[in-house]
Amino acid sequence: VDAEVVASATTASRRRVAPFVAVAVALVFAGLFVALSKGEPATDKAVRTPLAGRAAPDINGTTLTGDSFSLSGQRGNWVLVNFFASWCVPCVKEHPELVLFHNRHVQAGDAELVSVVYADDPAQAKAFFAKEGGDWPVVTDPSGGVSVAYGVPQVPETYLVDPDGIVRAKVVGGVTADGLDGLLAAAKAQRDGTAP
Repeated sequence: VDAEVVASATTASRRRVAPFVAVAVALVFAGLFVALSKGEPATDKAVRTPLAGRAAPDINGTTLTGDSFSLSGQRGNWVLVNFFASWCVPCVKEHPELVLFHNRHVQAGDAELVSVVYADDPAQAKAFFAKEGGDWPVVTDPSGGVSVAYGVPQVPETYLVDPDGIVRAKVVGGVTADGLDGLLAAAKAQRDGTAP
């Protein structure tokens, strides 16, 4: 009988404590989620790509403004190809940096920027650019063929293409204008044979 009383008291005690433990665990996970989602994204993380040193897959398509775009038509210019989606939090966070990079280089005339819409509704992407700014070609990719050709599993991803149409670098995650400037300068020096 004593054992039954002890077991019953233990079970009752566990039932009273269990909701508090569950709430405590939920609060810890919620705090962790908030911290991670509000934290700064990893930026300017250059990674290896099988495309490095090879011709960039061409991008032929229609922009959000209805114009035609061809990456091969940009030969002679350095081009930054950015894959993005309006629903992507790191894409939203990096966007002001892309605007800054574009504004710097459109004035200097030494680099172009093109964005490719990744798994997103073109109307949503157009609304995003209307709200957040950015005056460069934004190419739709309704079949996903461009993303597949570049091997993009998730966004954001950014590729630096040289004036001969060769991929020089790939960056995953968020970017900064200064980081992209450094990447561009290093790629120019390497191409020109002036890198240390």
